[in-house]
Amino acid sequence: MSSGIEARVEAQIRSALERGEFNNLPGAGKPIPGRDLPYDESWWIKSFLEREALPTDLLLPTPLQLRRKIEKLPDEVRDVPTEQAVRAVVADLNAQIVAWLRNPDGPRVVVRPVDVEDVVRRWRAQRQPPATAPTATTTAPPATAALARRRWSWRLPWRRR
Repeated sequence: MSSGIEARVEAQIRSALERGEFNNLPGAGKPIPGRDLPYDESWWIKSFLEREALPTDLLLPTPLQLRRKIEKLPDEVRDVPTEQAVRAVVADLNAQIVAWLRNPDGPRVVVRPVDVEDVVRRWRAQRQPPATAPTATTTAPPATAALARRRWSWRLPWRRR
């Protein structure tokens, strides 16, 4: 019975070849990628991540993913506009860490919640421009100084004109 099925499949393949259905297929005449590499059980996961341009961090166990997030936190909050948003990002990360600590899985890796005040302090330090010494260009122009004197002159009775 199986020989009858095989004969029918072979006949279909021959007729498809005669019709030219296998001509101009993508990858025709090219070697199979990864054929010379040793067998990897997760080859399809890696190829999917590469094809879809996803980060390989997704393959890491949860505690290592959390440690990566902690390492990348300063870069993540650098462009956040408000302190409240920075605190929200850190609170979200801390919630993920606490959830993992309550039900740990994967390798035993030390992961501790992030200090919110430390992250906010560093965020503020990055956002503040460096202090500069006053120069001649930062002093008020003469017209502004004269205008300030005139504004006060009407309030001071001994300086009336």
